[in-house]
Amino acid sequence: MILGALTIDLLVVDSSTLKDKRQVVKSLLGNIRNRFNVSAAELDHLDSRRRAVLGVACISNSKTVVNGILNKVLGFVESDPRAAVQDCRLEFL
Repeated sequence: MILGALTIDLLVVDSSTLKDKRQVVKSLLGNIRNRFNVSAAELDHLDSRRRAVLGVACISNSKTVVNGILNKVLGFVESDPRAAVQDCRLEFL
């Protein structure tokens, strides 16, 4: 069993309020969960207007499958113009 954990540090580009940020983050998390069938949540900077840290977890019997799915998730997040990826970390357990 292989567990992959992806942590994505985001800067929400046009956010002036927490409500603006939460709309973007909620939309991203819902799309990630539905499109890739993974677990996803906001992990840090909950009270910041422009920063967010997302965590995404995937489990499989193949490291190649987990790596492929999490790389697709990262590509999806990077393609969203509402948020800029500042940093990301991928870990396997």
